[in-house]
Amino acid sequence: MTVVIRDMHTLTMDSHEQAAHLLHAGFAEHWPDAWPDVDSAMEEVLSLLEEDCICLAALDEEGEIVGWIGGLPEYDGHVFELHPLVVQSDQRGQGIGRLLVLALEDHARQAGANAIMLGTDDQNEMTSLSGVNLYPNVWEHISNIQNYKNHPYSFYQKLGYTIVGVIPDANGPGKPDILMAKSL
Repeated sequence: MTVVIRDMHTLTMDSHEQAAHLLHAGFAEHWPDAWPDVDSAMEEVLSLLEEDCICLAALDEEGEIVGWIGGLPEYDGHVFELHPLVVQSDQRGQGIGRLLVLALEDHARQAGANAIMLGTDDQNEMTSLSGVNLYPNVWEHISNIQNYKNHPYSFYQKLGYTIVGVIPDANGPGKPDILMAKSL
């Protein structure tokens, strides 16, 4: 499939609604509390259409959104937070997510950023960091991380991102947020 990356600021409200539906559906299986309904997903889309944010969509040949990514400026614009990234479930593994991340990195670099950071939650034992007490040896657990169920941290590692920390109980006991970053 051929996709083209477009700035979502230039797309129509129909496209924004399509992005909201994709966000809600894309996180429903593993992270259902992230955007529990389409309205909350639409709020997320609209928040990323603020002037200083990056919001990019991957469009297929028919102009339908098959994935999208957001970037939030942090630390006075020196860093952008990658949040969120979603690809239509039947299109995953075809390079769309990779294209979106690379496009976000380019836009962040052009905006003067030095790095990209992200958090990728593990709420349902997809890695060896979930379902256990990570204290007091947090870094030992991180250095021995194992991916049990195709957790996204491996995808980001392939794109040059490094685990820079973890918030052990960010989503409740034994449900960490894995923090990653990449220098631009």
